[in-house]
Amino acid sequence: MQDDVFFRQATVLICGNLEIQEAMAAFIAFVNDYVPADRLFMEHINESTGTLRFIVDATSTEGRRSKVEFPLPPKTLASITERAKSGNPPEAYILQEPHKNELAGELLRLFNQPAQSLMVIPLDSPHGYIGDVIFVSQARRFDDEHLRAMCLLRGPLSVAMTNGLQHADLVRLKERLADDNRYLNDELRRIIGDRVVGHDHGLKDVMEKVRRVAVFDSPVLLTGETGVGKDVIANAVHATSNRSEGPFVSVNCGAIPEALVDSELFGHEKGAFTGALARRRGRFERANGGTIFLDEIGELPAAAQVRLLRVLQNREIERVGGTETITLDLRVIAATNRDLETMVAEGGFREDLYFRLNVFPIHIPPLRDRTVDFPDLVMHFVEAKARELKLEATPVVSPAAMDLLIAYEWPGNVRELQNVVEREMILNPYGPLTFDDIRPSRGVTPVADGAIKELDQLVADHIRLALSLADGRVHGEGGAARMLGLNPSTLRGKMAKLGIER
Repeated sequence: MQDDVFFRQATVLICGNLEIQEAMAAFIAFVNDYVPADRLFMEHINESTGTLRFIVDATSTEGRRSKVEFPLPPKTLASITERAKSGNPPEAYILQEPHKNELAGELLRLFNQPAQSLMVIPLDSPHGYIGDVIFVSQARRFDDEHLRAMCLLRGPLSVAMTNGLQHADLVRLKERLADDNRYLNDELRRIIGDRVVGHDHGLKDVMEKVRRVAVFDSPVLLTGETGVGKDVIANAVHATSNRSEGPFVSVNCGAIPEALVDSELFGHEKGAFTGALARRRGRFERANGGTIFLDEIGELPAAAQVRLLRVLQNREIERVGGTETITLDLRVIAATNRDLETMVAEGGFREDLYFRLNVFPIHIPPLRDRTVDFPDLVMHFVEAKARELKLEATPVVSPAAMDLLIAYEWPGNVRELQNVVEREMILNPYGPLTFDDIRPSRGVTPVADGAIKELDQLVADHIRLALSLADGRVHGEGGAARMLGLNPSTLRGKMAKLGIER
């Protein structure tokens, strides 16, 4: 076969597969008609670590990736380093009776490989010498014609090794990122708990809606005051859906400068604007296959609302400065603490976008309407903070403190409660936790000295009012327990403690 035909056919096999072990197996099967090669090793020299690593071990029937690595003898390493400095590429050579050579003998013993002859083809890259391809012949000896034929392929073999090493690095990086993503998701679930606190009491209706909508891909709109835990509910929707193994990407729409909204959400191409030095994927593209959570959706600028509407309608985006249409497969969860209906009426939010987002609304009640959840929430935050502060024991909460916390208005909701618990544990890490610094909420009307009732009296009056409005009924629809957001048994316990009769 003519050299150019041989070169072309061999190059296609060598460089035609990023799985370098498969490429080398196909290559050695091809060259067996020209050289008596029974086995092929591809070795990479790492000067920085002074090691030799075998990355491929191939025969004509099978190619395998290898992770065998060992330190180079000092003399060999010094010779390689000196050669690299000189800029002179190493010469290809044939080694007869290789078991008598120190380095070759070690290689053959390592792989339990008999050999009559070895042929070594050094490989290089623009950065210098990177390793060798070693051909092994068990029964016959290589000759100068065999060496000449293999030296024709020195360039393609060098390209194959370089590409193979870079491909392996990318695979390792992808696996590391996937592992990091799994770890972060596990940490997030550990932080918020395997269950949403209050799922069977104050948030029972909310979690029932989560359970119903999670199995579908319909958009979800979460509403509620600041700090009620909309992000936790969004994560619960994702975690219980069939997209739970995909990414969960959270975006605070109110925290993105208006000039950067498009780039942040949809990505940009290199050179799309000053400072766009490389292509960048946007949040929507990163959420492909999973869920995107658009928090504070009411803060989104009008122009971005138009483009978001297109994404919801067509599940397609284009990067800033690009023309390629990218199809997406994701679920959209939006959240807001603003009254979107009023914003629509006043022209501050697009009506068509509102209806697209409001397919399945879930309202999260404020903390003051979830007093039944206080014991669970407080202990959840106390236990979590005790772990974070590495306390030897979890401090107890003073019995009187729970009534104090329940009576407070909590304008900052669950987030404020979490901060209050953290502050109390920093001030009093060994307990009991009394929360003595809790003060009435802003906006409470001042009263004259001596006009403030005792806390138990205040609670008793409130319960009596609820019982009066409920015609004395404790449980059931319209009962006092439902009005107060309490479990009926909890309300009866408070009534007995305070001496309240039905």
